[in-house]
Amino acid sequence: MMGRTLVNFATFSILRRSFSLSSGCLQCSNQPLTVCTESNGIRKICLNDPKKRNALSLSMLKRLQDDLTRDIDHLRAIIITAPGKVFCAGHDLKELRSEDGRQHHIEVFQSCSEMMNTIQDLPVPVIAEVSGLATAAGCQLVATCDIAVASEKSQFATPGVNVGLFCSTPAVAVGRAVPRKVAMEMLFTGHPISAQDALLHGLVSKVVPEDKLEEETMKIAERICESSRSVIALGKATFYAQMNLERKEAYKLTSQVMVENLSISDGQEGIKSFIEKKKPIWSHNTNKVH
Repeated sequence: MMGRTLVNFATFSILRRSFSLSSGCLQCSNQPLTVCTESNGIRKICLNDPKKRNALSLSMLKRLQDDLTRDIDHLRAIIITAPGKVFCAGHDLKELRSEDGRQHHIEVFQSCSEMMNTIQDLPVPVIAEVSGLATAAGCQLVATCDIAVASEKSQFATPGVNVGLFCSTPAVAVGRAVPRKVAMEMLFTGHPISAQDALLHGLVSKVVPEDKLEEETMKIAERICESSRSVIALGKATFYAQMNLERKEAYKLTSQVMVENLSISDGQEGIKSFIEKKKPIWSHNTNKVH
């Protein structure tokens, strides 16, 4: 009985820190919802609504969609991050009340699904840099990113069931990132998992000390920048496509893609440079050489 009480109290605390607080404050009119910076082909998108715990309001979703898709032809990687104790607390519950109307609710979830799909459809890798709590659609955002680096203090939860709104859309991404029974426990109980458990189950790629989080995330982005943009784009699209196929069909698709990869200039440049023991000079385009 005592153990159950402790679990319920922990879950309640997570809800207080995410749902309740994220829906209780007004956004400062002069404060941008996100702050974008760029350097050497790496765009960093910083969620910037701490009073709402970086909730994915409709305005935030639209802002993120624009940040992800605007002028990306020169980009090599995107990092999504947020300072403070909460990375993202999920949807803004004040937008989900009955007085907002069904049509508004439809727009919120359509916009969220569009943004999540955009992350995986982009030709460049998207990395989540997670410091603190990621709940509900915030946990979905982490699970959706191609790579996720978390601080040791991070926690992850899908606590919607505890406020009467089952995390069905977060379950799409979380259920594809972690084993089914882990996902179901997270969804049915709302109880948070630690950064180490998130790493163990595949929700995040790496766990690092908090003071090393930005440095380690940037190292991954910089390594990505060392490769051909066109090859990365082809590889990312193919990875997600083959994951949804039966094994033999997956091999059929990926064999065809390997042949296509060999036919573009950067595919041949990489092989030639390896044989000649020199550093490749990437064109980053999809020009065919044969």
